[in-house]
Amino acid sequence: MNWKITDEYTQFTVRDYLLHVRFFSNRLLKDVKERGEIRLNEENVTVRTKLSAGDRLEVQFPDEIRSETIAPMPLEIEKVYEDSAILVVNKESGVAVLPNPNDVNTPTLANGVMYDYEQRGIDNTFHIVTRLDRNTSGLIVIAKDRYTHHLLQQRQINRNYVAIVEGYMKEEEGVIDLPIGRKPNSIIERMVSETGKRAITHFRLLEKKNNCSFIKIQLETGRTHQIRVHFSYMGHPLVGDDLYGGSTQLLNRQALHCQSLSFIHPYSEDRIHFYSQLPTDLKSI
Repeated sequence: MNWKITDEYTQFTVRDYLLHVRFFSNRLLKDVKERGEIRLNEENVTVRTKLSAGDRLEVQFPDEIRSETIAPMPLEIEKVYEDSAILVVNKESGVAVLPNPNDVNTPTLANGVMYDYEQRGIDNTFHIVTRLDRNTSGLIVIAKDRYTHHLLQQRQINRNYVAIVEGYMKEEEGVIDLPIGRKPNSIIERMVSETGKRAITHFRLLEKKNNCSFIKIQLETGRTHQIRVHFSYMGHPLVGDDLYGGSTQLLNRQALHCQSLSFIHPYSEDRIHFYSQLPTDLKSI
């Protein structure tokens, strides 16, 4: 990766430029110093070197070590977008994002992506940017390297969900601003709690039918199980979400789908948008 230095960064040190302009983390910079290379105008330099307008700064990242816990395993993956740095996929319900140490034989999204890379001879790693529960379907963003992952973590990723909740909601739209924390004596469940972290969910009613409400949701924060906890607390648990009080009569998984997302690409600086149709099981409700 390389950059041409402009007038405004004259007299910056390489270190300051990489940390404050290119948003390297301290850990990444340390790793590049120890195992990678930094070149200025094709000559190796230290991070204390000062820059001048017109210089060409190049960073050679060290090879990333693939996790031994994510073995390549075949899995059908629906790719929505891919370039040299980013992969966007449409995840099916029932597929976990990362492996469970107690179930290493069931392929997860991470296993499937690594298998796909291996089959195509791509030397990338798996860095999850946006995460979905096993039984939530929809769009997920994956970074192919740690630097891209770090950059995307600094940017706002707008995600819109469609949820189907039990009962007819009275409000046409609104904001749920209730803190969420861990439920005592559970490593999985969350609950609305005064001691929890602030969680903000924006919603708009789309349709009412079959004693259910179809809702469009945008998250302002991203707490674990945020949508599921908030609507359960409001008396409208998600259809199929038996962990938070929903009935499985109509559906055997929570009725939640990440339908669209958008973000500014960390390298092109273009805003890119993605959309996913509702899966068949949700359309049938």
